[in-house]
Amino acid sequence: MTIRENIESILSKLPPTVKLVAVSKLQSVPEILEAYVAGQRAFGENRPQELAAKVHSLPEDIEWHFIGRLQSNKIKMILPYVSLIHSVDSERLLARIDRQAALSGRIVDCLIQLHIAIEDTKQGFPVDEALEQVPLFRDKYKNVRIRGLMGMASFVEDMEQVRGEFRTLKLAFDKLKPEFPHFDTLSMGMSQDWHIAVEEGTTIIRIGSIIFGSR
Repeated sequence: MTIRENIESILSKLPPTVKLVAVSKLQSVPEILEAYVAGQRAFGENRPQELAAKVHSLPEDIEWHFIGRLQSNKIKMILPYVSLIHSVDSERLLARIDRQAALSGRIVDCLIQLHIAIEDTKQGFPVDEALEQVPLFRDKYKNVRIRGLMGMASFVEDMEQVRGEFRTLKLAFDKLKPEFPHFDTLSMGMSQDWHIAVEEGTTIIRIGSIIFGSR
């Protein structure tokens, strides 16, 4: 199947409330353009240098999402281009984004990443800690707009384990939603588990290999 056919296949199964972010990391400009011509506008990158390099070779109306772990010293590199940072995994990082956004004279939309998986290698706030701390961020950081939560489920064959993790994230989302005026985005679900994420209430799925093929 072509990139267009892959995108159309996914979109045909998505409710209108769910946005598809095409994960374009390691993909070439022609491959991204093929997805763009097929109507895809939201793309996700996880390497600041790669994102910054691609921006100037691709159409200006692309909506760039940063989905990878972000180092503080790379914030300035992506800030002019991103519409949403998915992976704010610590208050320290949030504070650095806020500071750089203030210097740039803009407000940056962010998602707070929660740790919901059994693997210790995945990043994010512990759920209980997030429920206590995240409401305090609302008035503390003026140049970030917290739009919701992001999480990565365990990479396991047991889909009930994955479903339970997504359900935990959705419950946290529902508890935090009343604390923020623009809290409307839940980013969960990747190529191997996006169907379950949709069933559990996600608003964004992040899909790479199903669209572009395996690397």
